Amino acid sequence: MPDANTYTPMHAAASYGHIHILEYLISRGGDVNITDEDGDTPLYTVENVETARFLVDHGALVARQNAEGVSPIDHLTEDFPHIAEYLRSTLDPSAVAEMAIAAAPSQHSQNAATEQLTSALMQSVQEIMERAEAEGRDPEEELRQAVSRTVLEGVVTGFDMSTDEGDSRPGDEHDDTPSKRSRMDDGSA
Repeated sequence: MPDANTYTPMHAAASYGHIHILEYLISRGGDVNITDEDGDTPLYTVENVETARFLVDHGALVARQNAEGVSPIDHLTEDFPHIAEYLRSTLDPSAVAEMAIAAAPSQHSQNAATEQLTSALMQSVQEIMERAEAEGRDPEEELRQAVSRTVLEGVVTGFDMSTDEGDSRPGDEHDDTPSKRSRMDDGSA
């Protein structure tokens, strides 16, 4: 049964490298590709190549992305580069190409860009309204121009994100949402 974050026993066993528990869960119908609320499968939680190999040998999908558009390879690259390299070695070249094509800006980066544009527009609108009131004039045309500029900036930002996203890992941005800690992270820093 999953916990409040939909982290399942399969995820936990993979994280701790308990292959015997993974074998038991699979023998009882456990799915090596079960996802948690973030779209992460147990493969995202592994911390050693042996467990990654076991999951792949039992059908874990390597050429996939979670809800944020992050593949298990991308997720593991920074902390466990040797596991990411192993996973890369399991992919055929066409799967690598498909993953590159499917890569899109993360939802977080899209939301952050939208919030920034909206905040800038609201500030601009407030300034336009205050200036128009002080000058005793109708702000309609200036407001239309501000909205048009923001829409154009949004289109350009979206285009830039879709062409630049491959240069940075999704999730590198600051994110105030709580994240799952690695079992290696005991909270003491």
